[in-house]
Amino acid sequence: MPLYKTITVNDTTKVYIWKIEEDLHTLSRNIKLTEHCQNRVDGMKSELHKRGFMSVRHLLAEAGYTDYDLYYNATGKPHLHDGKQISITHSYTFSAIIVSDQPVGIDIEMQRDKILRIAQKFTPIEEYLTLNSAEARVRKLTIVWGAKESIYKLYAKEGLSFLKHIDVQDFYFDDHKTTATVYYNGNQSQYSLDFLEFEGFTCVYAL
Repeated sequence: MPLYKTITVNDTTKVYIWKIEEDLHTLSRNIKLTEHCQNRVDGMKSELHKRGFMSVRHLLAEAGYTDYDLYYNATGKPHLHDGKQISITHSYTFSAIIVSDQPVGIDIEMQRDKILRIAQKFTPIEEYLTLNSAEARVRKLTIVWGAKESIYKLYAKEGLSFLKHIDVQDFYFDDHKTTATVYYNGNQSQYSLDFLEFEGFTCVYAL
């Protein structure tokens, strides 16, 4: 499967999404990995995780990079050697990256009923009890989770709590965007969030 979707967010920010339909052998073809990343793949027990990892390398190619242009800091946050900002995500049959001149974060999640059971651990209860249907609650909670996950990746500070420190502004599904505020260690910062839904998945990216 070629690139599933490309989104030009602004002049210096682009999102690339891949639908993972290929087997591992096909995804590995013509892809060269650094020793560090090869060791990571070799250590993965799940075929699904390996395919997700390799699909990200194809997304890097779409953005004009190779695995050798990518490195990870001590906390595991990805960076590009040319100084551009990058965030990476994959979930089951989809992966995505966002590349920008400014700090960014991205997350893809499958919409699953399980999120109803853990909602109170990451967001205030009033954010999801107002919706009538379970389907709508799952959709909304998945967006909220993806928003907080993408901000967590962008903010990259140890100890940041989804529940205590990240406040996502309420939104309607048709808005396809919202904002969030991080309150942490006496500091306050705001972020813009865009979201899209496709084939039972939710993608959220933060700037």
